[in-house]
Amino acid sequence: MLKIITVGKLKEKYLKDAQDEYLKRISKYTKIELIEVEDSKIDDSKQALLEEKNNILKHINSKDYVITLEIEGKELSSIELADKLDKTLITNSDITFIIGGSYGIHQDVLDKSNFRLSFSKMTFPHQLFRILLLEQLFRSYKILNNEKYHK
Repeated sequence: MLKIITVGKLKEKYLKDAQDEYLKRISKYTKIELIEVEDSKIDDSKQALLEEKNNILKHINSKDYVITLEIEGKELSSIELADKLDKTLITNSDITFIIGGSYGIHQDVLDKSNFRLSFSKMTFPHQLFRILLLEQLFRSYKILNNEKYHK
């Protein structure tokens, strides 16, 4: 099972439509759950991260293999990500991805991370990044099943 915990909600209809489409596509291969936790309205970064941390940690189980999405994480190709998922699912039935809020991810959540993944050194809007992650997860399953899509 895949779980994505993300800070904030999608606001634009076109992003919601894209999210729903990828969730539907991925669900043909595995169970997937998307959990939106509220982003903090506090302007102080330390307080906001603390509030978001508490909301995120409520959704992490002790058996979850946690992958945090971070600029400082390891960059993988699409094929390498597919391989990472494949190998991880052999020993862990649940993989949880965490996308932080505008201030990032609290250190206590980072400490629970089994793998720190980066898509780029660039900063992406959190709402758009969610779609990028979903697309790459769908691509991973297409690769793992030797299906046409990946080029």
